[in-house]
Amino acid sequence: MKKRPSMNIGAAILFGIFGLLFFILMVRFVTIQVTGEAEGKVLASQAAEKYIKNRILEAHRGTIYDQKGEVIAEDTSAYTLVAILSPTVTSDPENPKHVTDPRETAGKLANYIDMNESEIYNRLTNDGAYQVEFGSAGRALSHQEMIQIREEKLPGITFRKEAKRFYPNGTFASHLIGFAQKDALEEGESKTTGKMGIEKSFNDVLSGTNGTVEYKSDVWGYLLPNAEEHVTAPKDGEDIYLTIDKKIQTFLEEAMNEVEGKYKPKKMFAIVSDPKTGKILAMTQRPTFHPDTREGLLDNWTNTIVEETIEPGSTMKSFSLAAAVNEGKFNPNEAYQSGTYKVDNVPNPIRDHNGGEGWGSISFLEGVQRSSNVAFAYLLDKIGFETFEGYLNEFGFGEPTNVGLPHEASGSILYHYPIEKYTTIFGQGTTVTPLQMIQAESAIANDGKMMKPYVISKVVDPNTKQVVKESKPQVVGNPITKETAEKTRKYLETTVTSEHGTGTRFAIEGYSVAGKSGTAQIPDAETGGYKYGKEHYLFSFLGMAPADDPQLIVYVGIQEPELEPTEIGSDPVSAVFKPVMQNSLKYLNIKPQEKVDVKRQQLPDLAGMGVEKAKSEIEKMGAEPIVVGSGTEVVKQLPLAGSQMIQGGKVVIRTNGDITVPDMKGWSIRDVFKVANIAGLKINMVGNGFAVSQNIQPDSPVKEGEPLVVNFKTPDEQMKEKEKEEGSGEEAPLN
Repeated sequence: MKKRPSMNIGAAILFGIFGLLFFILMVRFVTIQVTGEAEGKVLASQAAEKYIKNRILEAHRGTIYDQKGEVIAEDTSAYTLVAILSPTVTSDPENPKHVTDPRETAGKLANYIDMNESEIYNRLTNDGAYQVEFGSAGRALSHQEMIQIREEKLPGITFRKEAKRFYPNGTFASHLIGFAQKDALEEGESKTTGKMGIEKSFNDVLSGTNGTVEYKSDVWGYLLPNAEEHVTAPKDGEDIYLTIDKKIQTFLEEAMNEVEGKYKPKKMFAIVSDPKTGKILAMTQRPTFHPDTREGLLDNWTNTIVEETIEPGSTMKSFSLAAAVNEGKFNPNEAYQSGTYKVDNVPNPIRDHNGGEGWGSISFLEGVQRSSNVAFAYLLDKIGFETFEGYLNEFGFGEPTNVGLPHEASGSILYHYPIEKYTTIFGQGTTVTPLQMIQAESAIANDGKMMKPYVISKVVDPNTKQVVKESKPQVVGNPITKETAEKTRKYLETTVTSEHGTGTRFAIEGYSVAGKSGTAQIPDAETGGYKYGKEHYLFSFLGMAPADDPQLIVYVGIQEPELEPTEIGSDPVSAVFKPVMQNSLKYLNIKPQEKVDVKRQQLPDLAGMGVEKAKSEIEKMGAEPIVVGSGTEVVKQLPLAGSQMIQGGKVVIRTNGDITVPDMKGWSIRDVFKVANIAGLKINMVGNGFAVSQNIQPDSPVKEGEPLVVNFKTPDEQMKEKEKEEGSGEEAPLN
C-alpha cells in the first residue's frame, strides 16, 4: 500500500520530539554525573542526610561531693517515653513496631505517667505523625518506671535513655548547690545547664563536651548490617569537692526545719565554719527549696548568706570589744553610768535596751554581758573615731570576701556623721553579709589570724583522678593580736556564763561557749524608719566553741519569728545553735571538757526549809530568790525541785504566811508568770516586752484568786515614751 504523506510528517515530528527529550535527558544525566549537583544541591550531602545518621553521645556532667566524698549532686539515668505511630516501621504484622491500639495503649499508660487517658489518646491518634512524646509527664522517668511500662508489652512504645541531674539529699544547702536542668537546643537536642548556685557559677567546670556517633542507616533510620560507626568520644565534666560536711549539714537542716515549723519566721540563715581554715562546713537558709522538684524556689531565689546584707545588731559588739581590747582601752573593772548617752547635736540620746533605764553604775565587763549600747558608746570615745574605722576595714567589712560565689554583696559601712559612728559600734546602720561576719569572727577564734571563707575544696578530673585545682587556707588579715583574741574570747564567754549575760540560753553542757547575741532592728520600707513590736527584729547569735580553743563557729539569724508571750528572740535562735554546735563537736570527736562551768545547777527541794536558809541556798547557786509571802517557812517553789537553773535566773518561793507580791518592774513575762502561778492569782497581761507597772502594790498582802494586772512594754515602746516626754525629734537607734 502506498503511504500517505501525512503519516510521514507525523512520524518525523514524533521522532524529533523523542530525540529532543532523549538529548535533554542525556545532557541532564551527564551534568549530574560531572557536577554532583541537582537544582543547586549537592546530591551526596542529600543522601548522607537521609541515610547517614548522627547521634549525640552526651557527656557526663561532673559530680558534686562533700569534703569526704559523699555525693551531693550527680547524673543518673532517666528515660523519655516515646510512641511510634507510623505503620511504615512495621515489616511483620505479627510483630508490630508501631501503636496498633491507641485506646488500650492510652488506658495502660495513664496508670504510669501524670497525664489523663483522653489526652494520651489524642496524642496517639495524631494523624501523619511519625512518633510523639508526652511532654514533662513522659520525661525523667526512673529505671523502675521504665521497666514497669515495658512489662506491659505495648506495641510502638519505646524509650530514649538520657542523663538526669539528681540530688540524693533533697533539701540540702539548696541555695549554695543550686540546680541544673536540661535546655532544649536546635533539632531536638538538649543540654544540661546550671541555673543557680555552684551548678551555675561552675557550669563550665562541671559541663563536659558531648561526643557523636555517625552510622549508615536504612530509610527508617536503623543501622545497616556491617555498617561502620564513626565515634567521637565525649569528654566528661570535672568533679567538684566542697568543704561542706554532709553530717554537719544534716544537723543544721534538721534544726532549721524544727524551728521553722514551730516559729514560722520570715527568714532564717545559719552557717557553720572551721575558724582554723576558713572552710564552710554547713550553710542553709529559709525559705529554701527542693533542687529536684524546685518546690519552694519561687519563695526566694537569693542566697541570703552571700547576696543580701543585714544590720547585725549586737553581734557586731564582738569586734568592737576586740578593737577596744587591742587598743588597751578596755578595763573590765572600770565603772560607767549606764542608761543613756548624749551625742552632741542629736536630740535623742543613745539608750540601753531596757528603755534607757540602765542598771546604774556598772563595770564595763558587766556592760558587755548585758549588751549595753551605752558601754560601747563610751568605748568608742576611748578608741577614737578614726582608729575604730580602721578596725572595721581590717575586719573586712565593706568588702566582699571573694568566696567564689556569684553576686556577693559588699555591705556598707555607715560612718559619716557622729551618730552613725556611735550606732555602728553596736551594730546598727552599717550593713554586712553573714559571710563577712564569719570571716571577721575567725580572727577572734583563730588567735588574730583572719581566714578567708571558702566552699570549694578541690576540682578533680574524673578520668585521671588528678586534682585540677585545690583551695588552701588563706590568711587575709591580722586585725588583732593573739593576746587580744584570747582576752576577747574570755570576755565573750562571760555573756553566756554570767548572771547578767544576754547569752545564757546558748550555754552547752560540757563545752564552753564564747559569743554574742544580737537583736537588730529591721528597716521598714513603707515608713523609711524601723519596724516596731516584740517580734519585728532579726534575732541572732554568733558563737564559737570550745571557748579556749575554738574548733567551730556557728552563726544563726532568725527574722521575725512568731513568739509565745513567755518567749524571747533568743529561744528560736538557741534551738538551732545549741543542737548544731553540740552535735557537730561530738561528731568531730572534740571531747567534752571535764570541768566546764556553765553556771547551770539543779534546784534542790526547798519545801519545809526556813526562808533565810532557802534564800542562802538559791544565792549560792548564783540565782536570785524572790519571796512571795510573809511567813518563815517555804511551802512551794518555782521552778520545781530538780529543774536546771542557769546563773542569774529567778527562783520564786512561797512562804506559809500571807501572800505578798514583789515589785516586778523590768521583769520578763516568764518571771511574772512564776509569781502569778505560785501565788494563785488570776493574771491579766497587757502588752509585750517587760513589766512597767502592776495593779497590786509591792509587798502588800493579797488573797488567792485576786486579779493581777501587769502592763508590759517592749524596749522600743519604752524608748518612744521617753522621747515624747523629752520632746519629739530624731529617733535614736536601738540595739
